Amino acid sequence: MSQKKDIRALTKDELREFFVENGYKAFRGNQVYEWLWSKSAHTFEDMTNISKETRQMLQENFVINHIEVDTMQRSKDGTVKNAVRLHDGLVVESVLIPTGTRTTACVSSQVGCSLDCLFCATARLKKMRNLNPDEIFDQVAAINKESLLYYNHKLSNIVFMGMGEPLMNYNNVLKSIEKITSPEGLGMSPKRITVSTSGVPKMIKKLADDDVKFNLAVSLHSAIDEVRTKIMPFNENFPLKDLKEALEYWYAKTSSRVTYEYVVWNGINDTREAIMALVDFCKVVPCKVNLIEYNPIDDGDFQQAKPQAISDYISILEMNDIIVNVRRSRGKDIDAACGQLANKS
Repeated sequence: MSQKKDIRALTKDELREFFVENGYKAFRGNQVYEWLWSKSAHTFEDMTNISKETRQMLQENFVINHIEVDTMQRSKDGTVKNAVRLHDGLVVESVLIPTGTRTTACVSSQVGCSLDCLFCATARLKKMRNLNPDEIFDQVAAINKESLLYYNHKLSNIVFMGMGEPLMNYNNVLKSIEKITSPEGLGMSPKRITVSTSGVPKMIKKLADDDVKFNLAVSLHSAIDEVRTKIMPFNENFPLKDLKEALEYWYAKTSSRVTYEYVVWNGINDTREAIMALVDFCKVVPCKVNLIEYNPIDDGDFQQAKPQAISDYISILEMNDIIVNVRRSRGKDIDAACGQLANKS
């Protein structure tokens, strides 16, 4: 018996064509498409303006492989972490981060991760598979509902900083953003979306060639090759000179400033040499630096740097006219903070 196809793999035109081939008016495809994307219908039974007979026909031909929020945890600081069960039983995590009048969704793009950053809990899971566009979209739709429920306003921003390396799931990530930003989807502005990569030069160039409108962040953590390779071993294959070249290409094509995500660790990148290397790297293209508080993952190899080291970074970056922000972690008590997503819930 052949497996039913997930209906959300069809384009609107393919849906319209399916209805015509089965003796229905083409506009039925538009109606179903709206239910699937604008209204995030979980089942065909939800599609109340479509006849029972038509819903039955859809049921016989298709499935909707919708995610389920398996477990939801709320932090004392208001952060919400969802353990999201996929149709094949695998689980990923996504996070709602509230700040003032804004809410941000941190979403996953892979089950596990294809890279090997030593300081990240997700990297220890290894990559099991890429998420489909609809599975990424569903995480955002679920967090949008939670934002409305708990904070009484729609989701403000989206960051692809959950589990996985987004640029290693390039096509599906871009298709999901297309649905998220479409007026027929969630209608969010691409300028409110940031895709964070550990730095895959070839794919950064492809983003530029594809003329994407969302923001780019790079998880940098060191601008010295030897140090970066030690904590992010894949850097041996994607060295900083290649990353620099890709970022120059990105900026030349998009005129869009890059954000560098940067954690400072005790005894690893807390020296003046490390700070000056970052200053030099920041001269490559217009950028800003987010200094991120480190969230331990149960080992002693990586420890948050002393406050003086953070102060040194801030003062020297600012002295060189580089925008720098300090990002305090949210949701640490439920393992929802940056680098902690590892399906512990």
